[in-house]
Amino acid sequence: MVAYITRRLLLIIPTLLGIMVVNFFIVQFAPGGPVEQIIAQLTGSDVSATARISGSSAEISGASSINLEVSNSTGKYRGAQGLDPEFIKQLERQFGFDKPFHERFIKMMKDYLSLDFGTSYFRDETVVNLLIEKMPVSISLGLWTTLIVYLISIPLGIRKAVKDGSRFDIWSSSLIIIGNAIPSFLFAVLLIVIFCGGSYLDWFPLRGLVSENFNQMSLIGKILDYFWHMVLPVSALVIGGFASLTFLTKNSFLDQIHQQYVLTAKAKGLSEKKVLYGHVFRNAMLIVIAGFPGAFVSILFTGSLLIEIIFSLDGLGLLGFEAVIRRDYPVMFGSLFFFTFLGLMLKLIGDLTYMIIDPRIDFEARNV
Repeated sequence: MVAYITRRLLLIIPTLLGIMVVNFFIVQFAPGGPVEQIIAQLTGSDVSATARISGSSAEISGASSINLEVSNSTGKYRGAQGLDPEFIKQLERQFGFDKPFHERFIKMMKDYLSLDFGTSYFRDETVVNLLIEKMPVSISLGLWTTLIVYLISIPLGIRKAVKDGSRFDIWSSSLIIIGNAIPSFLFAVLLIVIFCGGSYLDWFPLRGLVSENFNQMSLIGKILDYFWHMVLPVSALVIGGFASLTFLTKNSFLDQIHQQYVLTAKAKGLSEKKVLYGHVFRNAMLIVIAGFPGAFVSILFTGSLLIEIIFSLDGLGLLGFEAVIRRDYPVMFGSLFFFTFLGLMLKLIGDLTYMIIDPRIDFEARNV
């Protein structure tokens, strides 16, 4: 077991490095980098919906005001006509683009080894602080959504396997498919209209993770307020999450129910409940439980973006989206590094859950 874990941990290093290399070089050829963003703002041609200037970029624009009427375009950046070439070089030096891209990549990875993920270009705050600040929102959405989906889908899938072909199986499958066909953001809008003071009820808050007076509440009050704000966003994410896991559980149990060992156990006089949960469950749940980390990562980092926007939840999804739009490279690559490392570690944890569920699996015998 120790040797297997060690090998997997060592494999994380080249995997993480390869992902960072590929994404870094792709981004270098993408138009609209940080320098172009500042130029667009200075020349009034930035029409981005998330356009903003703060911190160092505002200082740059102020410092460059005396140079704005000087010369022609540098020819390197579209829209730079009328800006002083020296000012353009100053921008490049500030963002580090005066060095070749391979030197910038090596420096970035060296900084990452010392856990220095840099400072946001446009927020004047370290990447680590931004990730820590936004993490509670995304973890709340991802964790509760994944837990609820598993708590409902696994018993439902088992019940559908036992009642395969029955009226319950057919009707539940129809409802699950309909729910899966409804986009989470569309369901979120419907929940807001019905329950957030729209045309009908005013039961739940419209925005935020907690209320404005959260700090003045008692411990019980804080807990209730937190879950009060979580009800609608989590419900919107949960609605489309049942289908794959429920059918995976059902098919996994159906495959095991028809195995010879199940027939043998029933022939020995064991009850259906004991056969189902004492024998079938351990084997059928391997593939289901092993998918938990992947499901959590998927909901945590990709599934909650639109939900965060709709419910005004300032989480990692919204942070990453804005970083891509604004070409905020420190936030982009810092987030990518963190997400990738976390995903690889959760993948390892998912593999190890096989042994927890079925001790017959021996990792030491595997050459992975």
